[in-house]
Amino acid sequence: MTVREQEKHVVLKRLLGSANGRLGLCITFMVILFALLGPSLTSYDPIQQNMVEGLTAPCAAHWFGTDEFGRDILSRMLYGTRVALQVGIIVDVISLVIGVLLGLLAGYFGGRLGTLIMRLMDVLLAFPYLLLAMMIVAILGPGLRNAMIAIGVVYIPQYTRLVRGSVLATRELEFVVAAEISGASHWRIMTRHILRNCYSPIIVQASLTFGSAIVQTAGLGFLGLGAQPPAPEWGAMLSTGRSFILQAPWICTFPGLGILFSVIGFNLLGDGLRDALDPKS
Repeated sequence: MTVREQEKHVVLKRLLGSANGRLGLCITFMVILFALLGPSLTSYDPIQQNMVEGLTAPCAAHWFGTDEFGRDILSRMLYGTRVALQVGIIVDVISLVIGVLLGLLAGYFGGRLGTLIMRLMDVLLAFPYLLLAMMIVAILGPGLRNAMIAIGVVYIPQYTRLVRGSVLATRELEFVVAAEISGASHWRIMTRHILRNCYSPIIVQASLTFGSAIVQTAGLGFLGLGAQPPAPEWGAMLSTGRSFILQAPWICTFPGLGILFSVIGFNLLGDGLRDALDPKS
C-alpha cells in the first residue's frame, strides 16, 4: 500500500469514526439514492394534472397527498431531489473553479493583482447572499439556470479567501522555494506544489456550499425567481403551497422536510470531513 493510499485509508477511517460523518454519509447517500431511483419509485408523472384528485390528503394511493392541481407530492419530491443535486453540483463547480483560480492568483502573485481581486471579493461580500443572488437573477432573468449561476457567483468569495489564505501559508515553505530555485514555472508551482496542499479545506468548503446552495436556490424558487412552474423544485413547491397551508399543510411540509434533511446531511458530512482531513486532529 502506497503512502497516498494509506492517507486515504486514514481519512476514511476518521470519517467513519465520527458520529457527524456517519450520519452525514447516511443522509447524503439516501438523497443520492432517491435522486437516482426516483422514476422507478413512483408511477405518477410529477407535472401531470388531475383536478379530480386535487388537495387529496396523504393516503394509500398518494403517500404524501396531492397539491391543488392533483399532482402527486411524492413524485414531485423525488424529481425535486434530482433538481437539488443538480443545483448543488453546478453551483459548486462554478464557485469552486473561479474562486480557486482567483485565490491562487491573489495569494501567489499578490501586489496590485491580489489587491484588486480581494477588493472585488469584499464588494461581493458586502451584500447579503440572497440579496446579491436576487440582483443577479433580476439582471439575467428568472429561471433555474440563471438562479444556479447567481448562487455560484455568490459563493466565489468564500473559495477565493479560503484558497488565498492557504496559498499565503504555504508560499514560503521550503518545497515551494526549492521549486522556484529549480526553475519551475509559476503555473507548475501553483498547481503541483501549492494547490495540492489546499485540497482539504476546499473539499470541506465544497460539501458545506452544497447544502447552502440548495437553501439559497430554494429561496429564489420561493420568491418566483428560480425554477418556474410546473417544475418540481422544492422552493417553488413551498411557494405554491403556502396559499393552502391551513387547508392542505402537506403541500408545504414535505418539501420543507426535504430541504431540511438534505442541508443537514451535507453540513454534517462537511463537519466530518473537516475533522477527518485536519492534520492536527
